Amino acid sequence: MSALLTIADAHVAYGKVEAVRSVSLEVAANEIVTIIGANGAGKTTLLNAIMGVLPLKGRIGFLGADLTQLEIEDRVGLGLSLVPEHRELFWSMSVEDNLLLGAFRGTSAGSASAFERVYTLFPRLKERRKQLAGTLSGGEQQMLAMGRALMGAPKLLMLDEPSLGLAPIIVADIFRTVSELRSAGVSVLLVEQNAQAALKIADRAYVMELGEFVLQGSAAEIERHEGVAASYLGFQHAGESGI
Repeated sequence: MSALLTIADAHVAYGKVEAVRSVSLEVAANEIVTIIGANGAGKTTLLNAIMGVLPLKGRIGFLGADLTQLEIEDRVGLGLSLVPEHRELFWSMSVEDNLLLGAFRGTSAGSASAFERVYTLFPRLKERRKQLAGTLSGGEQQMLAMGRALMGAPKLLMLDEPSLGLAPIIVADIFRTVSELRSAGVSVLLVEQNAQAALKIADRAYVMELGEFVLQGSAAEIERHEGVAASYLGFQHAGESGI
């Protein structure tokens, strides 16, 4: 598979504190890649740096372009989108207006087809389209945040903790939708503390500890790894070595 996103020897710092060190990562077309790890491991920092919210030292390429030279808006224009951990919706605006903001670069005709795609993925948003974002349930807000990012027709969607604070039945819906995105030609880079759910839908996985990747491989391999099972999945495998 050809690489859509390529990161090599990435470093991200807050002042003198290095939060991400020597990280290399690839995401291919039509692939779901997950990064799992504890709070404070550097997962969110890495996503923000890829998006351009934070400066990154190292090499980062997307569709052949050097992202380190591009502003956030230009990265979005290339087909890169981020759904942040806290969703960052405009609470006093309607669902429809929040979605429209995600298509700020598109034509009116393109926006119409984008609305149709999002409403097909999230029928509940169509039902709530005139409702204020701040009155939605937590699950609906997450759907809206994802829908807004998809309005720009991204080739790679980065999701930061999409299951955070949601009931298990809603989490199952969100992860089912993520799987559907791959079928629709959207690659996904998923940061998620619910490691078990993330590994079930991912093709490949990286385990991050203290700003570094300590393990990587197919999602099935990572799920079977004794150290991952003990640290992140809540059970032990017999007869395998730890991280």
